[in-house]
Amino acid sequence: MTTLAPLTGTHLRRWTQRVVAELGDRRSEINALNVFPVPDADTGSNMMHTMEAALAEVDALDPAEAEELAAVVRALATGSIRGARGNSGVVLSQVLRGIDQAVDAGEFTASTFADALAIAVGLVDKAISEPVEGTVVTVLRAATVAAQDARDDGGELTTVVSAAVDAARTALANTPSQLAVLREAGVVDAGGAGLVILLETFYAEVLGSSPDAPDPHSVAPAASEHAQPANLEVMFLFTADENTVSQLESELAEFGDSLTVARGEGEATFHIHSLIAGQVIETAFQRGAVSNLRIEVLPDTPVVHTEKPERLLLALTPPGAVADLYRTAGAEVIEVAGTGSDGEDDPVGAVLSLIRRTRAGEIVLLPNGLLSRRQLVAVDNATHAFEQSITLLPTSRLVSGIAAVGMHTPEEPLATTSYAMSEAAAAMRTATVVRAERAALTAAGPCARGDILVEVLGEIVVVAESVAEAVERAAHRLLESGGEQVTVLTVEPLDGEKLSEALGADVMVFDGTGLTATGLVAEIGVE
Repeated sequence: MTTLAPLTGTHLRRWTQRVVAELGDRRSEINALNVFPVPDADTGSNMMHTMEAALAEVDALDPAEAEELAAVVRALATGSIRGARGNSGVVLSQVLRGIDQAVDAGEFTASTFADALAIAVGLVDKAISEPVEGTVVTVLRAATVAAQDARDDGGELTTVVSAAVDAARTALANTPSQLAVLREAGVVDAGGAGLVILLETFYAEVLGSSPDAPDPHSVAPAASEHAQPANLEVMFLFTADENTVSQLESELAEFGDSLTVARGEGEATFHIHSLIAGQVIETAFQRGAVSNLRIEVLPDTPVVHTEKPERLLLALTPPGAVADLYRTAGAEVIEVAGTGSDGEDDPVGAVLSLIRRTRAGEIVLLPNGLLSRRQLVAVDNATHAFEQSITLLPTSRLVSGIAAVGMHTPEEPLATTSYAMSEAAAAMRTATVVRAERAALTAAGPCARGDILVEVLGEIVVVAESVAEAVERAAHRLLESGGEQVTVLTVEPLDGEKLSEALGADVMVFDGTGLTATGLVAEIGVE
């Protein structure tokens, strides 16, 4: 069969009709899978109604607009956001919003599809206050990584969509291994099953064929034995600017759980499970215009038990000699030119691609201060979909990572060796050395531009004229609390023997070429 190229608004409308029809035909099947976050057997219905709202918005377009790709995807996003029902509906609305944002110059290409999924992941992470693995979120991330890899390998639209469908099916089949309530009930995630239908029908539309129905291994949901307090589901459309939407989101986070916010232009659909629905509604009305208000009584909510179901030693380092040092120690390295700020080029995609390519069952990740907390969460969340377990070590500095790598024993069980590595990293006291960019008054006294500054725990403790002087004084200070070994990464040559004699401790000096990419000229660690 041949690929439909280019895709038009008509194709996207027909795809939406396919999705509505498939969800309608299989609504009961998906509802029967619904045991998380509450066993209320409505996920299939919620997803169908959300897509019906999206289709209705498209049907309201005039005939000329209905042919335009940009107009149709905008209508799909708007309709789904306004009509989103339940957590699963919110996720679908963010996928459609991702498509809307990714469509460029009226074209829908392989890059458009991969970008749309990537945008959707970011939107969903923002919309769901506490994402749980083993759900539709996991399936979406898996599809996204696979689509990006296929796109980066030069794949056409059909190849990229096919890769996403395959990854989503695999991730869906693995959801019971990540969420105990699914495993106990003998089912896969209901929302994830719906998302697979969304992707399969899109693939069918691209090919001009009928979708192959997945086998969700459906059985009757098991009764939940434990409950959480939130027992009212509140949903409403909130009209206000973005700042007000964010303010309301922060306020409602204290009123319940399962909070999701599907953002649109000047409006957002809120969804929350709460015991105090009155306060939720009152607060919303105080902040902006509320419409489409719905309140439903929920059954008891199961307690969430997650498991991390094997070994690649993976380190983030700046480029250069530091990266070579980690490779010599047996680690795979991703070179990062930055300091872990969210505003810099995000290395998460590179981390996930390497993890997926290696197929390792266990991954030990040493971030070394080069991933932000948000990026660490994104990596942790995404790896679950590939039957791979990741252990994040508390290596906030490169020297901490060196200490941790020294304790890695491949023959030991993951838990044992990662404990030893974490213990070594946490026990190391560290200092960083930078060159002053301007004259200033510091906690250690005045400094001139070009002076060498030593920072410990966020405070300047040494002002020196040379790197050698700064390192020696910093090491002396760190050794005051005890220690036998000093590790130094430095961009300037240092005499390790001379430094060892001055400190009365063992000293290891390593070439730190590349540290300047992180703004440093040296790192010091004492253990």
